[in-house]
Amino acid sequence: MLMKLYYTFLLSFMLLTASAQQPDTIFLKTILKVHPELFSGVMNHPTHNEVQILYTQINRDKNNVPHFTSYSYQLNANHYFYPASTVKLPTAIFALEKLHELNIPGLTMRSVMKTDSSFDGETKMAEDTSSADGLPSIENYIKNILLVSDNYAYNRLYEFVGRAEINNKLKKYGLNNTRIIGRLSVYDGGENAKHTNAIDFYNDDKLIYHQPAQYDIKDYPMHLDNMVQGKGYLDKNDKLIMKPFDFSEKNVYTIADMQSVLKRLLFPDSFPKEQQFNLKPEEYKFIYHYMSMFPGESVKPTYNRPDYYPAYCKFLFYGGDSTAVINPDIRIFNKVGDSYGYNIDNAYIVDFKHNVEFILTAVVQSNEDEIYNDNKYEYTTVCLPFMKNLGQVIYQYELNRPKKHLPDLSAFKFSY
Repeated sequence: MLMKLYYTFLLSFMLLTASAQQPDTIFLKTILKVHPELFSGVMNHPTHNEVQILYTQINRDKNNVPHFTSYSYQLNANHYFYPASTVKLPTAIFALEKLHELNIPGLTMRSVMKTDSSFDGETKMAEDTSSADGLPSIENYIKNILLVSDNYAYNRLYEFVGRAEINNKLKKYGLNNTRIIGRLSVYDGGENAKHTNAIDFYNDDKLIYHQPAQYDIKDYPMHLDNMVQGKGYLDKNDKLIMKPFDFSEKNVYTIADMQSVLKRLLFPDSFPKEQQFNLKPEEYKFIYHYMSMFPGESVKPTYNRPDYYPAYCKFLFYGGDSTAVINPDIRIFNKVGDSYGYNIDNAYIVDFKHNVEFILTAVVQSNEDEIYNDNKYEYTTVCLPFMKNLGQVIYQYELNRPKKHLPDLSAFKFSY
């Protein structure tokens, strides 16, 4: 009862302040301040743990058309954070788009995809034991990315789409504060990142498409605040280098751009036709299905406990907690990232029982020793509890937020 009264008060407060000030910078700050037991550690930290948040309410009209109202906290496209695995979602989308643009008879996301190597540091891939037939494909790579955020699956799609095309697509969709310029988890950078592998696609034993090795001549410079951090780092040989860690040649993907990709993916009809992703209806459903699926619900690829648990890639609301009790009425359509002390989640959260839906995108970092690559980050004590609490507090607010028209969420309901 007290919780319901609190949220009724908070809603009234927000409606009053909205008429006098821009609500997008007030609401989330208020939420954080009125929950000191959950957020005071971050609020009182000198850097606020690099937190940036974008929360979007969804209000449906009588025709079930969504209308969006966004609220932000410390949102700053010029303040750098490392986006980690969140870059995998747009790359996967662009891989499906490229298949359509190639328009080669018989070439689909299920075609066997064999990756060669032609430049220093590149690796081959002719088998994939996680797939039903033991062979690699764009389909299975996307499943791996959406289910458990597999790095090597992303690298294969990065190589297929190609660095130049990825960044051209980002500009096409107005994602001007983003660049994707390297593979993950293989110390990629410089000339290595500009080179991408030759790839062959087969149906059965028949070669249907050969993509030569590619080279991207561009550099995509971006000069942002916070690109040099800390006081030291471990290099790829685990040698401690007492110099600040430089992110200036790494991927960039801002919170606003992340949410733009997610919104465009989930609500394509809210965008002009020329700004919608070039995906077929069944491909939208394929992505929705696997990005909302828990790892243990997948048959092939198969992911078992204890390494993989339901909340494995669900930071907002569940905190990525292996002991989390899963609410059977809630599904989270999301893509997370975690690296260099940063936890990020870009999520559409749906409660089918209570007709709740909202989009929440957030980043938080903790690296108190200021040494990078030492695997000593406060993920479990600072970052993930913050993400869990943020998701649950916004969810509780949404439970009590009145809506003129309840949403029809059937487009997002699947059998798993």
